Amino acid sequence: MWEAVRWLHLLGMAFFVGGQLVLAAAVVPAFRGVEGAGREPLRAIVRGFGLGTLVALVALIATGSAMASHFGDWGNSDLHVKLGLIVLAGVLVAAHARRPQAHALEGLIFVISLAIVWLGVAIAH
Repeated sequence: MWEAVRWLHLLGMAFFVGGQLVLAAAVVPAFRGVEGAGREPLRAIVRGFGLGTLVALVALIATGSAMASHFGDWGNSDLHVKLGLIVLAGVLVAAHARRPQAHALEGLIFVISLAIVWLGVAIAH
């Protein structure tokens, strides 16, 4: 059962971080290169990603909490740092939702997401 829980956690992480990478590396540059392309198709893509991200975050919280309890990781300092970065990423995502023109937030969120993944690998059993 715990392999399935871990798999769901990794799937949620892959959607969240992989989606950011695809948006940053392929989708946004493609729209910048097309003259006359309105912003509405890009906004629709980002809204779809946002909805998927909410589902992924629910899965990440549920599976992460379950694994931390099962494996007795609540006292792990790497987990504490990871949880702090998750809160910081959430605050930055909310700030970016309010100010989508603040493109520096996108890069910062992505870097923090990569650090969260790094810590997850460090914690993995």
